[in-house]
Amino acid sequence: MTQVHSTAQAEWFDRVAAAEQLIPLISKLYREHNIVTSIHGRRLINLSAIDIIKAHRAARHHAGGGEGIELSTTKQLLEAVVRMDLTTASVDLGALSQLFVASGNTDVDAFLAEQLKEVKHADPAQTGSDVVLYGFGRIGRLLARILVDQALTGPGLRLRAIVVRKNGDDDLEKRAQLLRRDSVHGPFSGTIEVNKEDNTILANGTLIQVIYSSDPASVDYTQYGINDAIVVDNTGRWRDEEGLGQHLQAKGVSRVLLTAPGKGDIRNVVFGINDKDITDEDKILSAASCTTNGITPVLHALDKKFGVSHGHVETVHSFTNDQNLIDNYHKAARRGRAATLNMVLTETGAAKAVSKALPEFAGKLTGNAIRVPTPDVSMAVLNLTLETEVTKEQVNEYLRQVSLHSNLRQQIDYVESTDIVSTDFIGHDRAGIVDGLATIANGRNLVLYVWYDNEFGYSKQVVRVIEKIGGVHPAVVPHRKDVLDV
Repeated sequence: MTQVHSTAQAEWFDRVAAAEQLIPLISKLYREHNIVTSIHGRRLINLSAIDIIKAHRAARHHAGGGEGIELSTTKQLLEAVVRMDLTTASVDLGALSQLFVASGNTDVDAFLAEQLKEVKHADPAQTGSDVVLYGFGRIGRLLARILVDQALTGPGLRLRAIVVRKNGDDDLEKRAQLLRRDSVHGPFSGTIEVNKEDNTILANGTLIQVIYSSDPASVDYTQYGINDAIVVDNTGRWRDEEGLGQHLQAKGVSRVLLTAPGKGDIRNVVFGINDKDITDEDKILSAASCTTNGITPVLHALDKKFGVSHGHVETVHSFTNDQNLIDNYHKAARRGRAATLNMVLTETGAAKAVSKALPEFAGKLTGNAIRVPTPDVSMAVLNLTLETEVTKEQVNEYLRQVSLHSNLRQQIDYVESTDIVSTDFIGHDRAGIVDGLATIANGRNLVLYVWYDNEFGYSKQVVRVIEKIGGVHPAVVPHRKDVLDV
């Protein structure tokens, strides 16, 4: 028994040692070449050796068992990518490893030369895009964390400033503290320094100018060296073209993105679904809502494969900052009741909003919402009538493949776990996660349960839209299939 234990422990330490050899390669590609590496969508940036091993183990489970992905193969691929003078790409080593092994090719350089042929070579003349966060609440601070975490020395998104209304002499310190510590998402990963004289926050080397203003049109961003900026409005104060258009009157602004559903003719964008429809004339855009982002990709995949006749969406949603902690006056009566003590029935526009990204769903969906006493992570229950009869196994296997290999892989994830609960999805970076064990199928009737981190998962979608309109969204390797081809 002791010998078995010693052997198992030795094998474990060998795996740890092998994973440790990957860390400098992953970091070099990210810091010097703007190449993000992942294992079936699970980013490897800034992971420990243990977490890298876990990512490989998870890849084995999600790929349907078998031999999985070897650390040695990952190292071989990483070393070959480092030898290539490329920039700005999202490289899935899990998918590449499977393709490489299946090809029987022994020349990794030739294999990668073919796979990465559409990735650009480094261009020193390339620049990034300036980003300004107008408002610094729940979504604003998460966007700041993501943008700082993804900050690059080369072309990419540059968080340059946040704009808020001043609330006292210690406002700057309090804003920094809220960025530093979060009761839901944990501590900021890195260091934060405050400069009161210059009104700046230095976060992991990213210098963020704090600008105090309550008038979007009057801010002169150019005086801070900010030009052609994308302003991300997180306040929700304005949702129409007239209100949001005030940002475009400010010096140094080129585009505006709203982190809430837009009204009127504003294009509501769900990344992965209709981001290709964005034109140069779209100066004001909306990233829709967290729920719309959570359910639209799943609905699109189902409609493409099986056809959706009609359905109802019931969201079980964590309480939000617009509710009262204890009973008090609120313009929406039920939201005035204590958020931490009650399930609160309220409305959601997500069902109708789906049709703004997917016009074919116009008039097909109804929806309602129940706010519950949890601070983050929500669930959408999709009760659908399909055009064809399906089985639970058929739907689950299709969505699992979509989550692994399709062009919606960044938006859809799939899990099968008997004990998984909402807190397990805090910090999950995909828009929606299908809970396969909960799927119910009976002929043409289908019920799906889709988890989503309504704060972090949504914020990741917002950043993808910013990358798109900023022209810095990375090339994807290997090429992802259409949902019908998985």
